[in-house]
Amino acid sequence: MKSAEDLRALLDRIDRRGYPAYKDTKGAYSFGKYILGIDHVQGDPFAAPSKVSVRLAGKTAGFLPELYKEKHRRIAMQDYLLRQFGKRIEDYSFKARGSGKSGLMGVSRPGQEILERSACLVDAETGDVAVHMEIGFPANGRTVNAGELKKILFGFLPECVEKSLLYKSLPADKLKENADLADDQHFIREKMTEEGLVVFVANGAILPRQSGVSDKPMKGAVAFSSPESLEVAFDLPHKGMLKGMGIRKGVTMIAGGGYHGKSTLLEAIERGVYNHIAGDGREYVITQDTAMKIRAEDGRSVKNVDISMFIRDLPNGKDTKAFYSEDASGSTSQAAGVVEAMEAGAGALLIDEDTSATNFMIRDELMQRVVSRNKEPIIPFIDRVRELYEKEGLSTILVAGSSGSYFRKADCIIQMDCYRPVDITDFAREEAARFPASGSDAPSYVRPSFARCVKSDKAVWENERLKIKTMGLDGILLNKETIDMRYVEQLVDTEQLNALGYLLKYAGAHLFDGRKTVREAADALVGLMEEKGLEAVCGGAYLPVNLAMPRRQEIFACLNRYRGLKL
Repeated sequence: MKSAEDLRALLDRIDRRGYPAYKDTKGAYSFGKYILGIDHVQGDPFAAPSKVSVRLAGKTAGFLPELYKEKHRRIAMQDYLLRQFGKRIEDYSFKARGSGKSGLMGVSRPGQEILERSACLVDAETGDVAVHMEIGFPANGRTVNAGELKKILFGFLPECVEKSLLYKSLPADKLKENADLADDQHFIREKMTEEGLVVFVANGAILPRQSGVSDKPMKGAVAFSSPESLEVAFDLPHKGMLKGMGIRKGVTMIAGGGYHGKSTLLEAIERGVYNHIAGDGREYVITQDTAMKIRAEDGRSVKNVDISMFIRDLPNGKDTKAFYSEDASGSTSQAAGVVEAMEAGAGALLIDEDTSATNFMIRDELMQRVVSRNKEPIIPFIDRVRELYEKEGLSTILVAGSSGSYFRKADCIIQMDCYRPVDITDFAREEAARFPASGSDAPSYVRPSFARCVKSDKAVWENERLKIKTMGLDGILLNKETIDMRYVEQLVDTEQLNALGYLLKYAGAHLFDGRKTVREAADALVGLMEEKGLEAVCGGAYLPVNLAMPRRQEIFACLNRYRGLKL
């Protein structure tokens, strides 16, 4: 390993030479307290910035083992350090001058959710800390500006490391509070499983967000308060007694008038599969981490999915036990979504009628009288929702403001009234009993098949020029093929899509062999990441700086929406 002085001398030698001379800086350099890795050097000042890493030995970083030994605490600590480091480098970004991206200092900027990211990693055994970032190497035109890069590497960066990645430089009370919150959130998740809960929403939680472009809590919003009949309490390890609304396994309906907070509650529940930072307002909105939001996705690709429990006897004779479509309708796409969620191991379905296909959700009595069963291929969700729970253990939380037909199917009915939940289960059932129940002539429930084996496509995956690019939260571009992820609504960070791109590429090269099912391929990806981390699927010389861990459910969603998947 070279020294920092070796790097300084090298920069002096290449000053004012052509920009490609920066390639000589690639390598590792000891800066005393940390090792600077120049992992990838940009080829041009206008190209994507250079990839740089900072690594500190556990003894140097000095963090207490209790902060990182347990996985949930370690992820919370990584998130905290990344936010602190990000604040520091923000003060220095573009302070070094030059053309193009000269002087840029960038690192992942987390949102309100706490995700495991490649940008900051802490070793569970040694406490070693690694931060991966981007730096725009300065240039005058297209010539090396070594003096400005020395400002960054020998001035700005060491100060950022000193103030944000050493235990002695950070407020110990804040680090402890961060770890304590992670403990309490983890405790609730474990207790929910023991007590048969799918969702917990703490009293005092702030669910509304500032705006459609800001995920921060709305000022002056109505604080959440549980109905007494649904209130549960947890004696948390650090916060102590915390009360809130518990939604139990089964079928839960959220009703109410427009603009009273139904969808706001469901959106908070959707995001509750992730932990949130202190001050978000949803720190104690905790959802079973396998819960999956389902909606209609007109035009999506569906590959050999057994949707026969919902769709049968299509007029065109298409096989619904291995349904295939490059342009699925609202009802067939939502049916596929439910079956794929089952395949992915979801424990709960989250559904909003506003984003659902009406004919998939319900057929009212008059329609049943006019259009007979043998003329309607759709078996609506209302005829399966109880069977999904009773036979598969798959719970449903449904927002419905326009149809009371689900009152008879629900175990619990919550009305949102001016953003306050009211338990109206008994009242709704009494009212429903006054109306004659429409008979259901749905065919018997048959569990769908999940035996979809993924075939190899060597022409795609063995192409050395295969390129994967993400488009925000909208999708992933595989060469010229777009994987539409717009309606996978529990993806919260573009870095999750970056990771999904690498996961898909790895699966294509190593797991799509014609023998493994989609489920087995996804399980193999999850197992590999749990054992070796995100870097296990990247296959490059260095770990990308901008990856965030997706859930197993989103890995399935990505595979299922790839139009080039060979089944």
